[in-house]
Amino acid sequence: MALHLPLGEFTALSRITLTSSPYMSSPNTSTPGSKELRQLRAQAHSLRPVVTVAGKGLAPSVLEELERALNDHELIKVKVAVGDRDQREVVITALCDQTGALLVQRIGNIATLLRHNPEADPRKSNLHRGR
Repeated sequence: MALHLPLGEFTALSRITLTSSPYMSSPNTSTPGSKELRQLRAQAHSLRPVVTVAGKGLAPSVLEELERALNDHELIKVKVAVGDRDQREVVITALCDQTGALLVQRIGNIATLLRHNPEADPRKSNLHRGR
């Protein structure tokens, strides 16, 4: 299902059923501990946002690019340049739900997302390059 949310429709998000990604974490996968999160934040520190969500909201093209970036890089930054803090929080939650990604960190309008991909190319993956 494509999710397109113009700026005025963020509050309707709770009524939308989102689909899962083929790389969505299984229920058996635990969330990273505080030490692992600290390492992920350190690896993401030098990264620049690769996807920007702006005035048109979560258009299908944005979600496709986000899927591509998560498949290739696993650990990415996303710039969410919409509305106020509450609207950004709704958009970030929708991004995580739609893609099956884990929110590692959020500072202002930049969110750091993680989704492990067992088939990731080590030359592109930010997780493999950081080791």
